[in-house]
Amino acid sequence: MNARITGTGSVLPDTKLTNADLESLVETDDEWIVERTGIRERGKVEEGEATSHLAARAARGALELAGVDPSELDLIVVGTVSPDMITPATACFLHRHLRVGRPIACFDIGAACSGFLYGLEVVSDMLASGRYRRALLVGGETITRFIDYEDRGTCILFGDAAGAAILEPTDGPGGVRSSLLKADGEFWDLIHIPGGGSLQPATTSMISQRQQFLRMNGRQVFKLAVQNLEQISHEVLDRTGWALEDVDHVLVHQANLRIIEVVASRLGVPEEKVHVNIDRTGNTSAATIPTLLDEVNRAGKLKPGDKILCAAFGAGLTWAAVTIEWTAPQVGS
Repeated sequence: MNARITGTGSVLPDTKLTNADLESLVETDDEWIVERTGIRERGKVEEGEATSHLAARAARGALELAGVDPSELDLIVVGTVSPDMITPATACFLHRHLRVGRPIACFDIGAACSGFLYGLEVVSDMLASGRYRRALLVGGETITRFIDYEDRGTCILFGDAAGAAILEPTDGPGGVRSSLLKADGEFWDLIHIPGGGSLQPATTSMISQRQQFLRMNGRQVFKLAVQNLEQISHEVLDRTGWALEDVDHVLVHQANLRIIEVVASRLGVPEEKVHVNIDRTGNTSAATIPTLLDEVNRAGKLKPGDKILCAAFGAGLTWAAVTIEWTAPQVGS
């Protein structure tokens, strides 16, 4: 039994942070940012907005498209590294926002940028068990809350967003065909937020040292991202039994346009098959794949039988790839 996606949804914050806006915060300019990242603007939540608020807006879009009422859900999973609170899980807040109306399974996955793809494997397996019938999977981040706007290397990259998918079991041949998840903790320090956890709890000293903000070694991350995204894409396609030329759509984590272009080039994938929205979103961590999937879906580009390759790479280091055979009716058909 496979899990199939029956509805998608996504949301970007109403407030946009443009490259011109960043010029007043750090020593940078639009040309420099676009040349190195492909990003022109990114969403930024307002004061009082949290990850669960974005997740709820994206979830409602997915529920509507799938024709599912929140009361019909029996599983909610949220991929995020910018939760509303350390505890409880953001999925529990989402359960409340959606007014599900009864107790169901709710939990978060903290696999950073790979979170949504990690969630696809977890949710697919839970649906295959027969104990769950309808699941809501969200990749949601308000990552700008953890960005140092005095650090030119990171503040130009990240934005906030949420993307959602409704998954249901199917006995048919389509749906989530295969997945592959990997991590290597030896490289934990390449992308991390040093303060705020049990190792360095919140203190005046920790905050004065700006340890609550994300740190990243961009050069090393670029190298490892390209290498591992290429490799895991080949591996998951072999596991699925697909050749690269069989794939209709490629969705790579929207971290940096140059990473996307290099990975696509190494795989030999034609430009027209590779979808991109990083110019408008920035790197939204766990939200990049589901927001991109929803955009492609709502643009009417996905039709039943289409073969999709998704691949992501993030802090941990974690990386993942998933193959999907689209089964939902074409939007607008």
